[in-house]
Amino acid sequence: MNIEAVDYTTKIPNNVNLAEDRQVLRALESWHPGYIDWWMDMGPEGFQQSLVYLRTAVSVDPKGWAKFDYVKMPDYRWGILLAPQEEGRKIPFGRHYGEPAWQDVPGEYRAMLRRLVVIQGDTEPASVEQQRHLGKTAPSLYDLRNVFQVNVEEGRHLWAMVYILQKYFGRDGREEAAELLQRRSGDADKPRMLGAFNEATPDWLSFHIGRTIQRTCEAMKAAGIDDPAEIDKVRALGVIDLPTIQKKLNLHYTLSLDLFGSEMSTNAANTFTAGLKGRFQETKIEDDHQLEHATYPVLKLVDGEIKRVDEPALTAINMRLRDDYTADCQRGLDRWNKIIDRTGVGFKLVLPHVGFHRQIGKFKDAHVSPDGTLIDAATWDRQKGAWLPSKDDGDFIASLMKPVTEPGQFASWIAPPRVGIDNKPGDFEYVKIAA
Repeated sequence: MNIEAVDYTTKIPNNVNLAEDRQVLRALESWHPGYIDWWMDMGPEGFQQSLVYLRTAVSVDPKGWAKFDYVKMPDYRWGILLAPQEEGRKIPFGRHYGEPAWQDVPGEYRAMLRRLVVIQGDTEPASVEQQRHLGKTAPSLYDLRNVFQVNVEEGRHLWAMVYILQKYFGRDGREEAAELLQRRSGDADKPRMLGAFNEATPDWLSFHIGRTIQRTCEAMKAAGIDDPAEIDKVRALGVIDLPTIQKKLNLHYTLSLDLFGSEMSTNAANTFTAGLKGRFQETKIEDDHQLEHATYPVLKLVDGEIKRVDEPALTAINMRLRDDYTADCQRGLDRWNKIIDRTGVGFKLVLPHVGFHRQIGKFKDAHVSPDGTLIDAATWDRQKGAWLPSKDDGDFIASLMKPVTEPGQFASWIAPPRVGIDNKPGDFEYVKIAA
């Protein structure tokens, strides 16, 4: 089988020989109408009939992802595209370390793996649902096209998870696949499985942060405003002040930390030991990849103080993953801070302490300031408006969220991109709204 070639002869483009796997093909074809109903109901609102300049894969090699064309999103050819099989692949961690990678699900790990696949699969439609209203306030056709590309890619990721459920988990998998289309982000009765994917996404400040920072700093310098704390003056320029961007950063970073679960977790230890879920870049870590005797430092509250305590590395898997995520976030902040430095504005974005504003884990019942200071509830209530977005902040940001639909034009609060998608000119019509 040439896994790099994509078969477009069925309703479901794929590189997994669905035409020869009739049972799975029928199951996926039965699931397809429900998916389209979900997309029409919960996908980008108001733009389902617009022609969007989207990228579609024709193979899984790098050049295969370079095909662009106008398409209506409901007509997008979602399908099953797996990476080429790695010959001789070995299990890289856990008690089965060094054994040949499984080609079928071991019975003893079936429920555990199904749960992991379902949780991952649930995030894909959730993010589409969270973003479904953003099209109405897009700052440009370029950005409108980009969020739609994200949406259809999330749909493609959902299809991959559903294929795994249908292919390897029988009736249980089919039932789980159906449930993925029943839950809704933020629904009181049937919410998405992870808390952060039930949060509202009311504005565009969650996207393209670098260009937002660039525009704010340029506007400040042009107006002769040197102090980022002069928030009213900065906002009067029609841009988002840097302290408010810091507040948004504080909010989204802490919500994301909660996605990693508790710092100490027997579930994480079990999935690692089973060889199902490893650490970030597991194969590059220099240890025995089994962690039976290793330790890992964990931040905890000890006698009223925040201390780093060595714990068994096996049960501290989530902490290790979260630390790697924090390091990746810091690299992003470093890039944003370079934008600020280049403009000469005196401000630096920082990640808040991992104990700040937590709902899950060791610090969920603690009050911790962004700099890591333990405080009482009264101080928290008094100061939280300086650390997290307030209603007034939200109202101001919402006031800027006006759609810009003329090709080549951008809202006042965001800088144009350096280059266009697919090397298109600045005034390219990425979305044909009138279609």
